[in-house]
Amino acid sequence: MAPAISILVPAYNAGRTLASALRSVQRQSETDWECVVVDDGSSDHTAEIARAYAREDARVRLVGGEHRGIVAALSAGLSACRAPLIARFDADDLMSRARLLLQRAALDHDPALSAVGCHVRLFPRAALRERRLLYERWLRSIRTPEQLEREAFVECPVAHPTLMIRKSALLALGYRDRGWPEDYDLVLRLLQSGQRIGVVPERLLHWRDGASRLSRISQSYSIAAFVECKAEFLASGFLAASDRYLLWGFGDTGKALANALARRGKHPEAIIELHPGRLGQLIREVPVVPPSALPGLHSRRSLPIIVSVAGIGPRTEIRQALETMGFRELRDYVCAA
Repeated sequence: MAPAISILVPAYNAGRTLASALRSVQRQSETDWECVVVDDGSSDHTAEIARAYAREDARVRLVGGEHRGIVAALSAGLSACRAPLIARFDADDLMSRARLLLQRAALDHDPALSAVGCHVRLFPRAALRERRLLYERWLRSIRTPEQLEREAFVECPVAHPTLMIRKSALLALGYRDRGWPEDYDLVLRLLQSGQRIGVVPERLLHWRDGASRLSRISQSYSIAAFVECKAEFLASGFLAASDRYLLWGFGDTGKALANALARRGKHPEAIIELHPGRLGQLIREVPVVPPSALPGLHSRRSLPIIVSVAGIGPRTEIRQALETMGFRELRDYVCAA
């Protein structure tokens, strides 16, 4: 009989960490699972480790092939998964004992959820950069599907190795390679198609950080690639009905996003700024106006507003100001750092 959960683990030269990752799977409180390890043409002993675990535990299976990259590995693994729920997991991470149990319970409790993530603890702690710690804290602030949707264009709002998703939803969309992160692409496609993603607000995954992670060495995970991904989904979603928009913020963050949106035929009608030296000026022939001008600008043409400002504190203040003016997030404006 098919298990309740298929754990999908792409692995490339993961010989140093795969055994500990699989041991954390075997220690799960939820026991009705299979673990599909996809060896992506590793040149080390990744496949041998997976075979050894498969010999000892029939729930572990190995899928092998030539090296084709993460998207091909995920797609091959998905084809081999038999369960109605797919739990993503990476070969260098560790699961807390209750991860599968609590995520399965969350999906069983709310049939409207297509997927559910959880909070993470990055390790090893000593070498973590401040940017990664900020991301960890930001992820921890997201506890509901509504918060997750509001934060979706700030950064990827759920760590992909924490995702448990209904197989039907994943098969409908699949993984694809567009030159930007395949996990962020999947999350944004889920949300754009109207599906809900929940969060178990507990640290159920120990997420390994290091110089060799794919997110550190591949251009598909660069800041520029993330910006292109955001721009593509904003252009086809929130900005689909308008080629003009109002942009709050034109620092490095706002400038990069505006450039990416311009490549998709979307241009700012005005730039909202607080800096007194910029007010009344033109930036790229676009007027710079204070926040007090927003209600009038919006009411004339119902132009959508994009807030592109880095930092939780500044975004919180801007959200409060917009709500006071009567604007509603996701209807009238989105935050896209």
